[in-house]
Amino acid sequence: MKKWRLYLVRKLWALYNQSPDICISKDNNLKRSLITIGESIHASIPKTGKEMAKLAELGPDAYSAPSEPLDHIKSLIESQAAENADYIAVNLDAFGEDDPQVTIDMMVEYVGMVRKWSSGVPICIDSSNDDVLRAGLKEWYNTEKNVKQPLINSVKVYTMDNILPLKRDFDYAFIGLLVSEDRATGPGGSHSVDQLYGLAKQIFEKAVGEYGFKPGEIFFDSTVFPLAIDMPMEPGVPGYTYRAFETIKKITSNANMKGVHCSLGVSNCVRDLPGRKIGVCRAYAAKAMEYGLDAAIVNVAHHYGLVEPDPELLELVDAYAKMDGSAERLNKAMALMSEFCQSLRKSAEKTPKDE
Repeated sequence: MKKWRLYLVRKLWALYNQSPDICISKDNNLKRSLITIGESIHASIPKTGKEMAKLAELGPDAYSAPSEPLDHIKSLIESQAAENADYIAVNLDAFGEDDPQVTIDMMVEYVGMVRKWSSGVPICIDSSNDDVLRAGLKEWYNTEKNVKQPLINSVKVYTMDNILPLKRDFDYAFIGLLVSEDRATGPGGSHSVDQLYGLAKQIFEKAVGEYGFKPGEIFFDSTVFPLAIDMPMEPGVPGYTYRAFETIKKITSNANMKGVHCSLGVSNCVRDLPGRKIGVCRAYAAKAMEYGLDAAIVNVAHHYGLVEPDPELLELVDAYAKMDGSAERLNKAMALMSEFCQSLRKSAEKTPKDE
């Protein structure tokens, strides 16, 4: 019996090493992990943004001549590939606030670097500027090598007629961001679950019906709101986390949209929290997966979806996921957040300060 158990453990460990998208939970059930989109090459990250700026200041040979800033970007690409990222995202929008052409030119260079150093992991071209998305997509295929299908972030209802036609010339998948320029008419002046779901249907029908996208090439993002400020200002208004998660559930429950993915920028949930941000992100991802999330923009080094979350943090996120507008649910979420913050404060008080 002991030999058989040892054999089984070895087989399961081998399976895990061969298939990093599978993990074993505490209840011994095999489960799928998230499709991970590495978030580390983003100009809004202070250290990364500084290195990007230094690199850009090196002149015409900046992206080919050896330098410390170039080595830093290279290490970010290689490390995320080594952590089994499914995509490596690049966002340079901060550099184009005064001149959008700067971001377009930089994206072309970064696409080339990802293609060169990612060991085959495809890029996620991330920008709010359609011209940047277009330039990055064109550059990804500006090679004689075979490259994997890239991901574009993002397509919106009001931009889809500009971006989706690119499918005729380039093979790509995309993230459909569920936001609208139309005035929100849901509770509290925000978009309701039904309205967010309606945006997803519009994008899906256009992408599949007119441009030939397969459902599996579509990722829907119902957006993440920081837990610390997810507090409705009017009675009877559901929380943002509730709406995001319930939208995922509604999308993934639609048989007509079977095969689509749902993705979230998980790190956004911990903005303004005083601590334990990795743990909260882990709990947030785990809870969202219960609603149907199967992809996420994350720090891939933390292996969200593969490591069990802290039960107390999972309870905290669950309270926000169920904040449906009732006073009872709101009070529970606020009470748990208060306890969470107090526990961090007590922990900080017990920790000796540096002399």
